[in-house]
Amino acid sequence: MDVTPLPGPGTPGGSGLAGAPGRAPAPGRGTREADIRELRQEMLFSALRGSEGSSSLAFVIFQELAISIVEGRLPPGEEVNSAELARQFNTSRTPVREALLLLEREGLVIVPPRRRPYVSPVAISQVREIYEIRASLYALVSELVVERATDDDILGLLSWQAMLQRDADAGDVDAYFWHNVGFRNAEAALSRNFELQRRLSSLGLQMHRFRYVSLSLPGRLLHSLADHERLVRAYTERDMALAVAVTRSLVLRGYRAIERSGRF
Repeated sequence: MDVTPLPGPGTPGGSGLAGAPGRAPAPGRGTREADIRELRQEMLFSALRGSEGSSSLAFVIFQELAISIVEGRLPPGEEVNSAELARQFNTSRTPVREALLLLEREGLVIVPPRRRPYVSPVAISQVREIYEIRASLYALVSELVVERATDDDILGLLSWQAMLQRDADAGDVDAYFWHNVGFRNAEAALSRNFELQRRLSSLGLQMHRFRYVSLSLPGRLLHSLADHERLVRAYTERDMALAVAVTRSLVLRGYRAIERSGRF
């Protein structure tokens, strides 16, 4: 089992947490590839908040496995060979075990006693429940954005929207997904509500796993792009009722796409 290496792991305590409450990441930094790489890393740093004690190598292994699971290269039920990972990273099994425990905490792998770890299975009931929670939380985000965000704040969302447009035009699911993560993190930061952002972050990497599946389905990029355009327009016009309706529709449309696909 090979995982695709990610350039430059950084450190979990570094700056620029895209998912960290109270902070909106700025789009358009550096090259396209560097921007996507940075968004990946920032999301994973956010997921590791409070996980002090893991070695830097364990974090590298965690990061590469997590990306492979979120982006579907390691599907549900796929076994994770600890010995092979140790050889691949030229290390002992200790950092591999640390990485697997972090992944288990995020709900991405299962580490049974005396058996090989494997990517966690997914039930459609779990997907539905998480999407229902997310739809309600983002409805509140939309209310607060309309109420609290400045005109300049909303212009920042237009910058993210432009990147989504570019990704959709190119049919680039990976880039669209990570810029979508950036859009949603920036939007949540505009709520000026730390506790709300913390609740959204607590949905963790499992939520991103589901979102990636949804966006990778045929036709979904264009539907998602149109919904985001409607949402930003509602923010610009300070139409709270429309913004809440659009954001709930946007989130639940993603769930319905997964349900129809039969993927879980």
